[in-house]
Amino acid sequence: MAHDHHHDTGHRHGHGHHGTDIDWNEMGPLLEAQAELFAPVYERAMAWLAREVTGPGLIVDAGSGPGVLSCLFAEAFPGARVVAVDATAPLLERARARAVRQGVADRFDTLAGELPDVLDKLEYPADLLWASRSLHHLGDQRAALATFAERLAPGGTLALQEGGLPSRFLPRDIGIGRPGLQARLDALEEEWFGRMRAGLPGSVAETEDWPGLLTAAGLEHPRSRTFLLDLPAPVTDRGRAYVVAHLSRLREGVGDALDAEDRATLDRLLDPSDPASVHVRPDVFVLAAHTVHTAVRRG
Repeated sequence: MAHDHHHDTGHRHGHGHHGTDIDWNEMGPLLEAQAELFAPVYERAMAWLAREVTGPGLIVDAGSGPGVLSCLFAEAFPGARVVAVDATAPLLERARARAVRQGVADRFDTLAGELPDVLDKLEYPADLLWASRSLHHLGDQRAALATFAERLAPGGTLALQEGGLPSRFLPRDIGIGRPGLQARLDALEEEWFGRMRAGLPGSVAETEDWPGLLTAAGLEHPRSRTFLLDLPAPVTDRGRAYVVAHLSRLREGVGDALDAEDRATLDRLLDPSDPASVHVRPDVFVLAAHTVHTAVRRG
C-alpha cells in the first residue's frame, strides 16, 4: 500500500522502504500531480523557512521523490544549490527533467541512495536539510535524525515534515452507507502504519515528539508550524483526481478490513458510473494540515 501517513505529496517514495514491484514510470506522474496540488502548502512553508534560513548555499531535499518540492526550493531560494536525494533512480530522472523545464538545472543536482547513509556522499554540509515524510520510513528515526543533524553546516536548519492531521474529502454523512466512513478509514490506516513501522529493518518504537527528538539530536531552537491546504467544494479536476487516487489506494490497502457495508460504500464512491461517486459528486473537497518542525545546529 502506497502510504505517507495521511497525505500523498509525491514525497514519500524512495526513502529506503518501498515495494520492489512498483512501476515508477506509472507512479511518477501521479506523484508529481499530487505534489503540485499541495504546492501552495509548501510555498507557504518555504516563505516561513526563508525568514530563518537566510541566503542558504546548499539545500538538501532528503526523500525528494520526483523533485517537485526540490524545484520549489530552487525557485524560493534563487541563490541556493539544491540536491534532490532519493533511492529511486526513475524519480530522480523526473526531478532532473523538471529542473531543466523550470530553468534551475544549473544549480540542481541529484543523489541516489538510501537514507540516511547516502547523505555521507554530500560534498558539502547543508544550510537547510528538508525531510518531508521520509523519516518515518526509516527504522531508527532517532539515529537517522542524528545523521541528518551531522550533515548540517554550523547554523544550518533541519526542517522535518511529520504529523499534521488526516485529510478530509467528504462530509461526515455522505448520503450512502453509515456516516463517518473517513474516520473509520483513518483508524485502519493508523493500524497499517503501525504495522509498517514495526516491520522496518531495525525498527525502534519512538514517542513522536518531533521537537524533543530534534533537540536530542543536538539541535537548538525547535519550532513547529502547521500549514493548511483548503480546497473547498466543488473541488477542481486536479483535486478530484487526488481524492480518487487516495481512496483507491485505501481500498487496495485496507479495504478488506472494512465491514461489508463500508466496503460497499467505498466501492460506490470509486465507481465512475455511480452518481454518488467522488468522480462526480459536488460535495468533494480537500482539507489537509501539514506540520513542519525545525531546529538549528549550533553555529
